Amino acid sequence: MCRWLAYRGRPIFLERLLFEPQYSLIEQSLNARKAKAPTNGDGFGLGWYGERDTPGTFHEVLPAWSDGNLRSLAHHLRSRLFFAHVRASTGTATSRANCHPFSHGRWMFMHNGQVGGYERIRRRIEALIPDALYCRRRGTTDSEAIFLAALGMGLEQDPQGALASTLSQVERLMQEADIGEPLRFTAALTDGERIFAIRYSSDDHPPSLYMAEDEDGVLVVSEPLDEALHDWKAVPPGIVVEVGAHGSARPQAFR
Repeated sequence: MCRWLAYRGRPIFLERLLFEPQYSLIEQSLNARKAKAPTNGDGFGLGWYGERDTPGTFHEVLPAWSDGNLRSLAHHLRSRLFFAHVRASTGTATSRANCHPFSHGRWMFMHNGQVGGYERIRRRIEALIPDALYCRRRGTTDSEAIFLAALGMGLEQDPQGALASTLSQVERLMQEADIGEPLRFTAALTDGERIFAIRYSSDDHPPSLYMAEDEDGVLVVSEPLDEALHDWKAVPPGIVVEVGAHGSARPQAFR
């Protein structure tokens, strides 16, 4: 399973969250504490918003802990909203095209989890992507396919509804294929102003998700970055947290 973080608030340098905390995202890439696999070394990615409406992104296949470019970028990049993701592949290739976050226009998306039996229904999931968006398919992951399918289901107008509809369609395909493995889904989605963070699973074991607020803004993470500096709260299963343009967090039922 992957590890990720999303931040919305006062502009800060990325290194403050990627490198400096006790259990920083870089530390989690080597030694995750709340995941089945402790190592997340199958590439990494960043996404951030600056003065333009669309996000900048950077992806690399090297492990996050060993890439000097990442440390330099994090030292100089400053943003009010950014995503960061370290990847542990669930079966697809290690490539830049498979590294999160994925973007389209002003939107970004990243995911931790799995579609049970994905290889058995991969072609049927890809068929959920409209022809007009299929040309945006760069990689082979279930995550990117879900993002593009949700865009086709009206994500730009109704982000929560589009993601819920997409996951319902994926679960239907899993049931039709008699797949017993679960769908597990923690994800973050943003339009550059709001963040939507979801924790969902078709069984009783959704991937971990936490949030915290401080004087700078709101953090949503796969696992806490520290033990003392923030008051981390576990996001309950079946909940979406909407982080508003002014840094306020509002949990509500996802489906």
